[in-house]
Amino acid sequence: MCGREGWLVLVVGILVAGFAGGPKVKELGSAEKGDPVSGREIYVNVCSRCHGVDGKGVRGIRLVSPPADLTSADVQGRLDGALFKRIHEGKPNTPMGAWQHALSDEEIWDVVAYLRTLGAESDANP
Repeated sequence: MCGREGWLVLVVGILVAGFAGGPKVKELGSAEKGDPVSGREIYVNVCSRCHGVDGKGVRGIRLVSPPADLTSADVQGRLDGALFKRIHEGKPNTPMGAWQHALSDEEIWDVVAYLRTLGAESDANP
């Protein structure tokens, strides 16, 4: 293979290899494949301590940086991949730690899918 055909094969090969070995970020993926029912169970057991059952943050909790209101337009406006990354890696210099060692990627996507329902509920109840 020479010339144009060779370059095309090389470029396609690089692209395929890059996508095959990359991180498991679906949204690069999206929460569409996450299960909000499973995500709710994880959220209640893990996340609600700081973010509250309703996602608006626990009142009276004293953290250096208050927990994000997960129903807010700011949070709900983020891409699913950005929410995944925040849960997976945490937020530096805040109490929001990384959950990559405690939750599987699938469980994090389930939580992201559940977070989307919090935004929908917030829109329905202004």
